Amino acid sequence: MRRQKLDKTDLKILKKLQENGRATNVELAEYAGISAPPCLRRVRGLEEANIIRGYNADINPGSLGYGIQVMTQVKLESNRDLDIRKFELQIQEWDCVRECYLLSGDIDYLLKIVAKDWDSYQHFLTTQLAAMNNVASVKTSPIVRTAKALRGVPIEV
Repeated sequence: MRRQKLDKTDLKILKKLQENGRATNVELAEYAGISAPPCLRRVRGLEEANIIRGYNADINPGSLGYGIQVMTQVKLESNRDLDIRKFELQIQEWDCVRECYLLSGDIDYLLKIVAKDWDSYQHFLTTQLAAMNNVASVKTSPIVRTAKALRGVPIEV
């Protein structure tokens, strides 16, 4: 079921789920102003249309021993399609790389990386990331504090 046009009810459901992915169907239905069965059908339709891509827990990295987070800029020597695919396939294998963005401009990729401490990050950097054949340069910026971290997109109802 492919949904192209979202109505006000769909937007309300998306807004509520984006704020609280654990909202019950009854809570969603009440917020959207509809009964529970059609609400559940709408949610399933939004999932099938890949508008809702998944549900996750927002876990505090420090609570699991990940004491540092860094944003790492990566410049590749070659931007050929094959080289980009190789880099992205390798990035998928490294669990410490939590986000990876292909950019336009002077930097090719921006990575968000977590590590237990500076020594473990440095080890990853020197033995894995910077050691890749196609990596020309790497610049690291430690995340000092997160001032804002909203998930998803603005939803106006």
